[in-house]
Amino acid sequence: MSGTIFAIASGAGRAGVAVMRVSGPEAGQALAALAGGLPRPRHASLRRLRHRGEVLDEALVLWFPAPHSYTGEDSAELHLHGGPAVIAAVGDALAMLGLRPAEPGEFTRRAFTHGKLDLTAAEGIADLIAAETEAQRRQALRQAGGALALRVRGWVERLTDLLARQEAFIEFEDEDLPEGLDAAVAADVAELRAELAAEIAGAARAEALREGVRIAILGAPNAGKSSLLNALAGREAAIVSPQAGTTRDVVETRMVMAGVPVTLSDTAGLRETDDVIEAEGVRRARAAGAGAEIVLAVFAADAPPDAETRALVEAGALAVVNKCDVVPPMMAGQAVSARSGMGLAQLRAALEDAVRASAGVAMEAGLTRPRHRAALADAVAALDTLENPLPELRAEALRGALAAMGRLTGRVGVEAVLDRVFSEFCIGK
Repeated sequence: MSGTIFAIASGAGRAGVAVMRVSGPEAGQALAALAGGLPRPRHASLRRLRHRGEVLDEALVLWFPAPHSYTGEDSAELHLHGGPAVIAAVGDALAMLGLRPAEPGEFTRRAFTHGKLDLTAAEGIADLIAAETEAQRRQALRQAGGALALRVRGWVERLTDLLARQEAFIEFEDEDLPEGLDAAVAADVAELRAELAAEIAGAARAEALREGVRIAILGAPNAGKSSLLNALAGREAAIVSPQAGTTRDVVETRMVMAGVPVTLSDTAGLRETDDVIEAEGVRRARAAGAGAEIVLAVFAADAPPDAETRALVEAGALAVVNKCDVVPPMMAGQAVSARSGMGLAQLRAALEDAVRASAGVAMEAGLTRPRHRAALADAVAALDTLENPLPELRAEALRGALAAMGRLTGRVGVEAVLDRVFSEFCIGK
């Protein structure tokens, strides 16, 4: 990726203001050509933009000479009126001046290349752009601000210290090294390995906050699952009928609980059937339950509890007894009536607690992507080989753990993941 690039950094469509970003070696020349000269660095200046004698727009322009810019290159911003014709005219003028449209994520990739941020911070910026809820915003802002990179830096420093001590056994094996140094290295490695393993074990919660939590509603036919989905969603998302087996597929609706995006799924009633279509719906229902972080096992108060739904509760599902406006509940669980609204506030509160626990809404930056978890897992696997008695192989294991950490922040071996990371960005970022 080379040359000078431009793109709209604000949203698509008509708006009061549209921000055009420019970055690269010809940014200053292009800005001067359109605005009649360069403004003071980092000061907004109102200019008439002209090209080939024609006034394109009256805009605020800013000039950011390298290295004090987002990308680390010479950069400019044009705060235009947000009409499509204005944006198109300025874009055409920049192209005629020899600039090219940016690829998705190219501005942030250039910032990474010039050392303005590491790979985890770049991912945090992408997450910040995509954040839908307050909890997601907080998590993404921590990561974009370098909180995860800071934690990784601490692990790297500890690994580097361990490697230095291990190398001492190789380089100075004939010298009088401090007594117990070997045992101290082994103890420190064990402590670090345990810390990294605990981080991996908790990674699913940070990923759930980023991706959203899946809640599946399962139970026997006619337990009122679709009515419960509609009541929780506050709209008619699923078809409700007194006829058993109405729901044949997984019906999903998106909502927010406890500041976390949630996908709530209604499913086909769990039962054995000879109907091919219904049997497929039951299979999908079981698959939805297996893939969900939270399962609501719904019973009907006016029917005996079935064995499969009872098994879900025994496996950790939240028991919900519906239709309690018809008859009193005869079993333990959240007593509700999807029709009258009885008990729904208590059920929502219990669900919010479960969502918070599943998403791990916390103040510390965690591993938000499978890529992060895989890199740490490789580091742990390398540390597991340190029991080898040969000091050269133990040093190599530590170097392997350091290389895995480098892949996490993007300092070594990142080419295979760069395109995937930066493809998530909008064009102007």
